[in-house]
Amino acid sequence: MLDHVALQCADPAGAAEFYTTVFAALGVREAMRYERDGGPVIGLSGADGFPHLWVGPLDDTGDRPIHLALTAPSRAAVDAVLAAARTAGATILHEPRVWPEYHPTYYGVFLRDPDGNNVEAVHHGFDG
Repeated sequence: MLDHVALQCADPAGAAEFYTTVFAALGVREAMRYERDGGPVIGLSGADGFPHLWVGPLDDTGDRPIHLALTAPSRAAVDAVLAAARTAGATILHEPRVWPEYHPTYYGVFLRDPDGNNVEAVHHGFDG
């Protein structure tokens, strides 16, 4: 159902680097980029190549963090996101675990991106 999400970032290129590095285990990569006043607008995709996540310059100031959950293909990929987030110096909000209050096989890690957004990698199935 989700087509795309766009995040306003203090440093769009830095945000794109963060997402493509920390979420590499989920297949996140840069799909396209264009310049506009204030900095680049960068579309990030998964394996399908479609830019579902966009990062761009700040248009509106103020406190507006969001929660963004990215689908992981396995629990190992969720764990890889944790390792990459630690290497990137991200704040870890919740280490990977099963969240039975969501459903019995919900396995996720929660962290902060460089702009303070609560970002999650989640796997919904059994695989260890």
